[in-house]
Order: sequence, then C-alpha cells, then structure tokens
Amino acid sequence: MNIELKHLTAEVCRVAREAGAYLREEQHHLHAEQVERKHSHDYVSYVDKTCERQVVAQLRQLLPEAAFLTEEGTADPPTPFRGRTSPLTSSMGRISPPASSMGMEGLRWVIDPLDGTTNYIHGFNPFAVSIALRTESEVLLGVVYEVSLDECFYAWKGGGAWLNGRPIHVSDKPLEEAMLGLELPYDADSYRDTGLRLIRHFYGLCGGIRMNGSAAVALCNVACGRWDGWMERHIQQWDFMAAALIVGEAGGVVTDYQGNKFFLDGDAIVASNGRFQRQLLEVL
Repeated sequence: MNIELKHLTAEVCRVAREAGAYLREEQHHLHAEQVERKHSHDYVSYVDKTCERQVVAQLRQLLPEAAFLTEEGTADPPTPFRGRTSPLTSSMGRISPPASSMGMEGLRWVIDPLDGTTNYIHGFNPFAVSIALRTESEVLLGVVYEVSLDECFYAWKGGGAWLNGRPIHVSDKPLEEAMLGLELPYDADSYRDTGLRLIRHFYGLCGGIRMNGSAAVALCNVACGRWDGWMERHIQQWDFMAAALIVGEAGGVVTDYQGNKFFLDGDAIVASNGRFQRQLLEVL
C-alpha cells in the first residue's frame, strides 16, 4: 500500500479540528427554529450541512480519487480518478500509482460532521466530528475530534491509537468493575425491549452504566480506558467507522451483535477491552 497513512491521518486531524472550531462557534448562534427533524428524535440543522460541505471540500483536496459516504448527503460524486496527481502526491510523494492499480478499489471517506446532534442543539456535551477512510474490506484511518474537551482521537492501520499526541490503550478491568455504555438508539420501537433487558441485566452486575449521546465518543472512551465496554444497534457507518478502528488499534475488540469481526457494513457494534466480550455477546 503506497498511501503514507501516518501523514494522511495528521492532515485529517487538522480538517477535523477546523470543523470542530466551526461547530463550537455556531453553537452560540443556533436557534430552535433552525433545527429540522429527519426522523423521530433525529435532528439536523444548517450547522451539520455546512460543516459537512467544508470537510468534504478539504478531504477531496487530499484524495481526489476517493468517494464519500456522509450522513447529510451533501457530497457530490468525486471526479473520477484518471491517474492525475493529488496534492499529497505532488508535495510529499505519498500516493504513487492510481488506487485502482494498487488493489485499492473503493476508497471512501465516511463522515459524520456532527455526531451527537441532539446533545449539540441542547447545549449538552459531548459532540464530535468523525472521519474515516476505508476500502471495500478494511478501515485505513479514523479520526474523532471531541469538540468540548478539545480531544482528537486518531488511529491508522497498524499505527496504534492516539489522543492529542499520546498513545492510548484499552483498560484491563473485568466486567464486575467495568463502566459500560448502553446507548439507546432513536429507533425506540425496535430496540426498547433489548435496551431495557440489557439495563436490567447489567445494572448492579458491572461497575456502572452510562449513556453519552455520541457513538463515536463512546467508542473512544473505550479506546482510552475511561469506559470498558459499549454497545448499540441501529447506527450507521458514519457513527462508528472511525472510532471502531481506534478501539481496535488501542487493543480492544469490536464485533457486531453476533460476534462477527467484519461489521463495516452492518448497523450494530459491541466494543470492549476484550476481557468480557464473550459475556456481552452471550447476553445479546
């Protein structure tokens, strides 16, 4: 693979931080009448859409050959890659022949410009920018910028996991000492019985249960050892893609609800420090 992932990840961190600065500033100006409802309890505003356009424009400069999967669907189809030189190629020699000749068909940015929109519009934390780069079969890099704490989590394939320049690792706690994230997704009708069953089962069995309203940040909490496990269903690629790589590079385990490690195109995630992944899956 001829993409220099470490340097590309650093560029994506810069893009995410700039997007986060925009989110931070606009939160002071957002009014209730500017918020739209996409689905029941699922919201969007001009902030999400404008931020996404800014992120897409900058990432397109980094890798013109890559396609986009974005939450708000603002990305136009990228210009087909025909062997021309990208800005990274010309300045640092980081991409040499076309991706198609390297067996890297399907390069795609996966973007959530504002993960935790409900938190954001209520003036609550956390909320984050999430950006991943994937191929057909794997995630190459992931960046999650948690805006309120100015924390940039990032990882690239084989490069470990990092927070603001410091390496991070999952915890080593057993289930009885664990802090578990048990998020309740928007689709209450489909998930209510499962969610309530999980809370009843783990309440008092583990060290504590938390919900934070951002899948990306919750996974990063597992990656850096603040939390020890997390699970949610009915989520999208842009919710978990970047942070799932960060957990894996931090030494954690990530699967779907059936225990499959290839979960990239699914809608369910179970992440843990690895000590009690099987126990979580047995309950699910």
